[in-house]
Amino acid sequence: MADIGTEVLFIAGFGPIDRDVAKSRALYGDSLGIHFKEDAGGYLYTGALQGAKHFALWPLSQAAQSCFGSDSWPDNIPVPQAWLEFEVENVEKATADLESRGYPMLIRNKTEPWGQTVSRFLSPEGLLVAVTFTPSLREEK
Repeated sequence: MADIGTEVLFIAGFGPIDRDVAKSRALYGDSLGIHFKEDAGGYLYTGALQGAKHFALWPLSQAAQSCFGSDSWPDNIPVPQAWLEFEVENVEKATADLESRGYPMLIRNKTEPWGQTVSRFLSPEGLLVAVTFTPSLREEK
């Protein structure tokens, strides 16, 4: 088998990047019955859904802050409609591999305040995709 460069271990998280929190909360929370926790800034999330380690409604301003250090998404970069994170064994190696295949990173090997190491890029479909190492998702419960 050919060396593919990156071995995805599991989906670390997925959710739409919402522009209207009230409408998103109404659909996912009220209509579909997903029970969210809420962090400062309106970040709604749950770890209780089976099939993904983390599902969240991520405000665009927070995605912009993570990628660009600003609450505004740059006008010259397509606005993503959703985000998808793949947990990998080695973020630095995965980042280098993806860049070698022509995927320009918006951020690379960044350590977030909650301990996650992440590199992010836009997929061809316009998803904000990340390769991550998230210690809290790997801890035995």
